[in-house]
Amino acid sequence: MRVNHRGALAFGAIVTGAALVLAGCSGGGGDAGEEETGGSDGALTVWVDADRARALESVAADFEEDRGIAVDLVVKEYEDIQQDFTTQVPAGEGPDITIGGHDWTGAFVQDGVVAPVELGDKAAEFEDVAVQAVTYNGNTYGLPYAIENIAMLRNADLVAEPATSFDDMIAKGQAAGTQYPFVVGLNPQNSDPYHLYPFQTSFGNSVFAQNADGSYDAANLTIGDEAGQQFAAWLGQQGAAGILNLNLDSDLAKEAFNAGQSPFYLTGPWNVADAQAAGVNVAVDPIPSAGGQTASPFAGVQVFFVSAQSENALAANEFLVNYIATPEVQTALFEAGGRAPALTESFEAAQSDPIVAGFATVGAEAVPMPSIPQMAAVWDDWGTTEVAIIQGADPASSWTTMAGNIEGKIG
Repeated sequence: MRVNHRGALAFGAIVTGAALVLAGCSGGGGDAGEEETGGSDGALTVWVDADRARALESVAADFEEDRGIAVDLVVKEYEDIQQDFTTQVPAGEGPDITIGGHDWTGAFVQDGVVAPVELGDKAAEFEDVAVQAVTYNGNTYGLPYAIENIAMLRNADLVAEPATSFDDMIAKGQAAGTQYPFVVGLNPQNSDPYHLYPFQTSFGNSVFAQNADGSYDAANLTIGDEAGQQFAAWLGQQGAAGILNLNLDSDLAKEAFNAGQSPFYLTGPWNVADAQAAGVNVAVDPIPSAGGQTASPFAGVQVFFVSAQSENALAANEFLVNYIATPEVQTALFEAGGRAPALTESFEAAQSDPIVAGFATVGAEAVPMPSIPQMAAVWDDWGTTEVAIIQGADPASSWTTMAGNIEGKIG
C-alpha cells in the first residue's frame, strides 16, 4: 500500500449547506469533563477522551466564534464509548460526534447509529489507508485523524543493523547473547493474532479477501487457504523451537526488552517512551518477513463518527471536514496522543521524528483491520488455535478446523 500524496480542494459545499441549518441546529450537550449527555440547543456534543479534549479546545472555540455553534467536549473513558454510543443513539440520546476506532464501523452501520461523512475532494488529503479504513459499503463513515500500527523495535546498542528476514533476526538476536533473541507479548489462552498477523501476511495469507477498493469481502473467508496452512506450519516450528513463548505476556515481553534481555521487540508506538526511559537506544525497523512476502501488519485508524440521530448533521460534517481536517488540528491530536496523523501533510511533518518515521514506513505497507461485523466471529478461534499449534498441536488439522468453525459462526 502506497502513501497518497495527491492535492486537495476545499470542501465548500458542506460549508454552504451547514450555513442553512445554523439557526435550527439542536443536539445533546454537556460541559467538558462531564460524562453526561444533557441537551443544549444550537450546540454540537463531541465525546472525547481527556487527551483529545485538551487538543480540541482551541478549534472548538474557533468553530463557535466563526459559526455561532458551541462545541461541548464531553470527556468519556475510551473503553466505554462504543457500548454507550450503540445504546444511546437509537434512543435519540448520545453525542453528535464521537471518537472511536475504525474497526467499530461495521457494527455501527449494522446497528444504524452512524451517518456517512461527506469528505468530497478532501479525501485526497488523507493517507490512503486512513480513507480505506473509514470506507464501508461504498460510503465514508467518519473523519480519520490518526493511524497506528506495530513495527519491530530494535535495541541498537545490542544489534547495529535491521534484520533482513525473520531467520536473520533470530540469528542476530542469538548472536547478541541475550536471554531472548526476540520477544512479542503472547497470551497463554488466546495468543495474539493481532501481533502475529504480519508474519501471517508474509506467507500471503489474509483473514478475508479484499475488494479492489480495499474493503473486505465478508463472503470470502481466506484464512484457511494454502498460504494459511503454510503459516500454521511455521507457527508450529517456532513454538517447538521456543522462539514464540507463551510464558511471555505483553507485560513480561516489555520488561524483557526494556531490561536489555532481547534486542528485538514486536510492538506499537505506545511502548517506545517507556523503553527510552529505561535507557534503551530504540530503532524502529520493518517487520522481517517469515514467508518471503511483505510482512503487513494491521493498521488501526482513529475516527470521528457522526451520530445517525444528530439534528446537527451538516454542522457536524462542517466541523469535522473544515476544522478537524487541518494540519494544525491533526498535528495537535498527534502531539496529544502520539499516534501518527491521518492527514498527509501532518503525517509527513511528523516524520521528522525518526521513531514516527520508522512506524510510518511500516504503516505504508499495512492493511486496515477489517471493520466488517463478521470479524467478531474470527478472533476467539483464531487465537486459541494459534495457542494450540504453538504448544504442539498438528498445524494442518488445527488450522482447517479453525477455518471451519469460523465459517460456521459467520454462516
